Amino acid sequence: MVYNLDLTVIWAFIIAFAVFAYVVMDGFDLGIGIIFPFFAVGRERDQAMNSIAPVWDGNETWLVLGGGGLFAAFPLAYSIILPATYPLMIAMLLGLVFRGVAFEFRWRDPAHRSLWDVAFTAGSIIAAFAQGVTLGALLQGIKVANDAYAGGWLDWLSPFSVLTGVGVVIAYALLGATWLIWKTDGTGQHRAYRLAATLGILMLIAMAVVSAATPYLVFAYWRHWFEMPGVLLTAQVPILVVIASIFYFRSLRARAERLPFLITLCLFLLGFAGLGISIFPYVVPDQVTIWDAAAPEESQLFMLVGTVIIVPIILAYTAWAYWVFRGKVGEHGYH
Repeated sequence: MVYNLDLTVIWAFIIAFAVFAYVVMDGFDLGIGIIFPFFAVGRERDQAMNSIAPVWDGNETWLVLGGGGLFAAFPLAYSIILPATYPLMIAMLLGLVFRGVAFEFRWRDPAHRSLWDVAFTAGSIIAAFAQGVTLGALLQGIKVANDAYAGGWLDWLSPFSVLTGVGVVIAYALLGATWLIWKTDGTGQHRAYRLAATLGILMLIAMAVVSAATPYLVFAYWRHWFEMPGVLLTAQVPILVVIASIFYFRSLRARAERLPFLITLCLFLLGFAGLGISIFPYVVPDQVTIWDAAAPEESQLFMLVGTVIIVPIILAYTAWAYWVFRGKVGEHGYH
């Protein structure tokens, strides 16, 4: 099958980029919340919080862009996916609210800091788990009839979706641990190294199990991965995962500071590429293609003009913020 690079494909890549940017940038924020209880009360936890204080809320810009882009560019997909995952979306948003409130009130209400720490961790775990289960629900398939969701309130719940939920929690935790290796020092950094080693093993196991199960969900997934000659290309993804994993554990043994985080980003990118290989060109797997779900071409073109202006601005101010706060974080902020 031959695909033309049209506006619909461009918008699919824009939304995929926004989702990946959110997963990476908000992923280490959520990951720090997930592993927060493993750090000692006091300096270690304060360092962890301060490491994301300048950027955490800006990172969620990409969630808005991804969700808004899906609504505007692929309204049919939005109208199917959202009803199918309403409980998960509600849980995710509540988790993000709890995390955000806890982040702010932890400093303003020190008398109840332990309570806010629990809320910070609980909100992070709930949001990450809900995102992972949503991914699993999408991969395993959504019932569609007459261009509308035809399933029940809990159709998203299955052993596979729970597995992907746990996998995303582990992956975000790993991203948070490697971020803290880069941004902290002293006992907090030492603890992050130990967590990164354990979480790296757990993430690879989760990736292997999810990757092994996915081709059996929908026959199209099997064809995308194992039919010749496509398998010659798709086989490079697991090979690159193995190579990146070797370098990852070597970087931990060498006590590298930036490299573990950068390699973890590569693993996320490879996982995202695997997801794309599985579902493309469907936006609702095996039911609705990106062309079926797309808005009229005129609407896509109109939105693309604004996106071409806005996205570089978002990238510029995000890069500037990370550059300004590029150093190590101390007990009371960045050095």
